[in-house]
Amino acid sequence: MVLRQWRGLARPSRAGDYVEHLRKETLPQLRTIPGFIDASILRRGLERGVEFLVVTRWSSIVAIRQFAGEDAEVAVVPPEVQEMMIEYDKTVRHYDVIE
Repeated sequence: MVLRQWRGLARPSRAGDYVEHLRKETLPQLRTIPGFIDASILRRGLERGVEFLVVTRWSSIVAIRQFAGEDAEVAVVPPEVQEMMIEYDKTVRHYDVIE
Protein backbone atom coordinates (compact mmCIF):
# COMPACT_ATOMS: atom_id res chain seq x y z
CA MET A 1 0.00 0.00 0.00
CA VAL A 2 1.18 3.52 -0.81
CA LEU A 3 0.23 6.69 1.04
CA ARG A 4 0.23 9.98 -0.93
CA GLN A 5 0.42 13.35 0.87
CA TRP A 6 -0.22 16.86 -0.45
CA ARG A 7 -0.36 20.16 1.46
CA GLY A 8 -2.00 23.45 0.54
CA LEU A 9 -2.65 26.71 2.35
CA ALA A 10 -6.07 28.07 1.40
CA ARG A 11 -7.23 31.67 1.56
CA PRO A 12 -9.45 31.90 4.66
CA SER A 13 -12.42 32.99 2.56
CA ARG A 14 -11.98 30.02 0.19
CA ALA A 15 -11.38 27.16 2.65
CA GLY A 16 -15.01 26.04 2.51
CA ASP A 17 -14.93 26.16 -1.29
CA TYR A 18 -11.91 23.87 -1.26
CA VAL A 19 -13.64 21.30 0.95
CA GLU A 20 -16.67 21.44 -1.34
CA HIS A 21 -14.42 20.91 -4.38
CA LEU A 22 -12.88 17.84 -2.74
CA ARG A 23 -16.28 16.39 -1.87
CA LYS A 24 -17.96 17.07 -5.20
CA GLU A 25 -15.11 16.73 -7.70
CA THR A 26 -11.95 15.07 -6.44
CA LEU A 27 -13.21 12.30 -4.18
CA PRO A 28 -15.88 11.03 -6.60
CA GLN A 29 -13.22 10.92 -9.34
CA LEU A 30 -10.76 9.05 -7.11
CA ARG A 31 -13.39 6.46 -6.17
CA THR A 32 -13.66 5.42 -9.83
CA ILE A 33 -9.96 4.54 -10.07
CA PRO A 34 -9.05 0.89 -9.46
CA GLY A 35 -6.53 0.74 -6.64
CA PHE A 36 -7.76 3.83 -4.77
CA ILE A 37 -8.43 2.84 -1.16
CA ASP A 38 -9.47 5.95 0.77
CA ALA A 39 -8.70 9.57 1.61
CA SER A 40 -8.37 11.76 4.68
CA ILE A 41 -8.68 15.53 4.62
CA LEU A 42 -6.94 17.24 7.52
CA ARG A 43 -7.40 20.93 8.28
CA ARG A 44 -5.93 23.48 10.68
CA GLY A 45 -6.16 27.23 10.98
CA LEU A 46 -2.96 29.25 10.72
CA GLU A 47 -2.32 33.00 10.84
CA ARG A 48 -2.05 33.30 7.06
CA GLY A 49 -4.84 30.92 6.07
CA VAL A 50 -6.26 27.43 6.43
CA GLU A 51 -3.83 24.58 5.92
CA PHE A 52 -5.01 21.33 4.39
CA LEU A 53 -3.19 18.04 4.30
CA VAL A 54 -4.77 15.57 1.90
CA VAL A 55 -3.71 11.98 2.47
CA THR A 56 -4.80 9.24 0.09
CA ARG A 57 -4.10 5.53 0.23
CA TRP A 58 -3.57 3.42 -2.86
CA SER A 59 -2.84 -0.20 -3.64
CA SER A 60 0.26 0.73 -5.68
CA ILE A 61 2.14 3.48 -7.47
CA VAL A 62 0.68 2.09 -10.70
CA ALA A 63 -2.80 2.95 -9.39
CA ILE A 64 -1.64 6.46 -8.45
CA ARG A 65 -0.41 7.03 -12.02
CA GLN A 66 -3.96 6.49 -13.25
CA PHE A 67 -4.83 9.67 -11.35
CA ALA A 68 -1.62 11.69 -11.46
CA GLY A 69 -0.11 10.69 -14.79
CA GLU A 70 3.22 9.08 -15.56
CA ASP A 71 5.15 11.37 -13.18
CA ALA A 72 3.30 10.44 -10.01
CA GLU A 73 5.33 12.95 -7.96
CA VAL A 74 3.67 15.94 -9.66
CA ALA A 75 0.71 17.33 -7.70
CA VAL A 76 -2.68 17.41 -9.40
CA VAL A 77 -3.98 20.91 -8.65
CA PRO A 78 -6.70 22.13 -11.04
CA PRO A 79 -6.74 25.86 -11.94
CA GLU A 80 -9.87 26.48 -9.85
CA VAL A 81 -8.09 25.05 -6.78
CA GLN A 82 -4.94 27.06 -7.47
CA GLU A 83 -7.07 30.22 -7.21
CA MET A 84 -8.25 29.15 -3.74
CA MET A 85 -4.72 28.72 -2.42
CA ILE A 86 -2.13 31.12 -1.00
CA GLU A 87 0.50 28.44 -1.56
CA TYR A 88 0.53 24.73 -2.28
CA ASP A 89 2.88 21.83 -2.88
CA LYS A 90 3.83 21.38 -6.51
CA THR A 91 4.96 17.85 -5.75
CA VAL A 92 3.63 15.17 -3.44
CA ARG A 93 5.20 12.71 -1.05
CA HIS A 94 4.68 8.97 -1.29
CA TYR A 95 5.27 6.54 1.56
CA ASP A 96 5.13 2.78 1.61
CA VAL A 97 2.75 1.73 4.37
CA ILE A 98 4.51 -0.71 6.68
CA GLU A 99 1.70 -1.32 9.14
